[in-house]
Amino acid sequence: MTDHYDALETRAPAEREADLFSRLPEVLRKAMAAPAYAERLKGIDPADITSRTALARLPVLRKADLPALHKKAPPFGGFVTEAPGSFGRLFTSPGPIFEPEPTHADPWRGARALYAAGFRPGDVVLNTFSYHLTPGGFIFDTSARALGCAVIPAGPGNTEAQFELIEAYRPLGYSGTPDFLKILLDAAASAGRDVSSIKRALVSGAAFPKSLQDEIKSRGVDAYQAFGTADLGLIAFETGAREGMVVNEGLILEIVRPGTGEAVADGDVGEIVVTSIDLHHPWIRLATGDLSAALLGASPCGRTNLRIKGWMGRADQTTKVKGMFVRPEQIAEIARRHPELGRLRLVVTREGEMDAMTLKAEAANPDAGLREAVTSTLRSVTKLSGTVTWVERGSLPNDGKIIADERG
Repeated sequence: MTDHYDALETRAPAEREADLFSRLPEVLRKAMAAPAYAERLKGIDPADITSRTALARLPVLRKADLPALHKKAPPFGGFVTEAPGSFGRLFTSPGPIFEPEPTHADPWRGARALYAAGFRPGDVVLNTFSYHLTPGGFIFDTSARALGCAVIPAGPGNTEAQFELIEAYRPLGYSGTPDFLKILLDAAASAGRDVSSIKRALVSGAAFPKSLQDEIKSRGVDAYQAFGTADLGLIAFETGAREGMVVNEGLILEIVRPGTGEAVADGDVGEIVVTSIDLHHPWIRLATGDLSAALLGASPCGRTNLRIKGWMGRADQTTKVKGMFVRPEQIAEIARRHPELGRLRLVVTREGEMDAMTLKAEAANPDAGLREAVTSTLRSVTKLSGTVTWVERGSLPNDGKIIADERG
């Protein structure tokens, strides 16, 4: 057995980039057959979109907007050409957002992630993600079966029944949240049940801090993390290198300034935006609302795709000040109007019984004229008054936070 799922994972980055963008025009044509994409991409010639620069000119589709769009044009907001009956399964996730599952093999792109975590054909996998209405359980179920594994569709909870299944089928692998894995291991130890067959795990859906990683490892389980969404499936996954997460094949991943479609500088934290090279159900610049940052350089595991640091928080930092919403894209607009500034952070506090806004701005050569101009722009863009304070270049944290609500 090799360390890699296939040769696609180790090809030269330039070869991968050329392949993705040579296929993108056809994917765009497929997407634009759906009315919502036809409207959003009106005037776009798919043949012209063959580079990241060209792709960045297309509008982002915010996942946060999908519930309203789906309600306006049920069930899929006009982003899918096929009727619901042409899909294999139909799901919902909070919002509500409605997700169809295509019928081709590995529709959620998870087999690679399982392989990187050490799963192999013939393994038995205990899948504890929920199979009820939301796609989580089926994302990992179909991915494991695409790899050639047998799956125990356990779902979450009911540890007594889980023990019976584990002792009977002796699964080598676990998929589910890291929290439930710990619950399962703790309950087994207390009840004297044998779950020692579980040696590896692919976890997602919850934080997996170092302390919990170490505890799970001490219990004899080698656990790896994956990052995904109910729309796209598995976007990136941890490998044996344990250095960030490798982006899945068949996806174009961008990291943009929250509230915009503009790329951040290499290594800066921003919002994950994904375009899927998938004719079955294409997504064009879907802004996930999740923050991450690129890791520069190649992974020691030999996979050559872009790496990200993993999930680093949420991009939607919208807050209400004096009864009005202030959004990250408004702060991004201030940055656009004043390119001489570095990072910006709007801090919202209370002064007496009133909301107060302070825009912290990195500036190399600040002066009174620039302060007056930025203050005026802040008022013009947000329709609220606030103060501007200068901070040294590089002093604001690289954490993707644009608005900090410190009112408690």
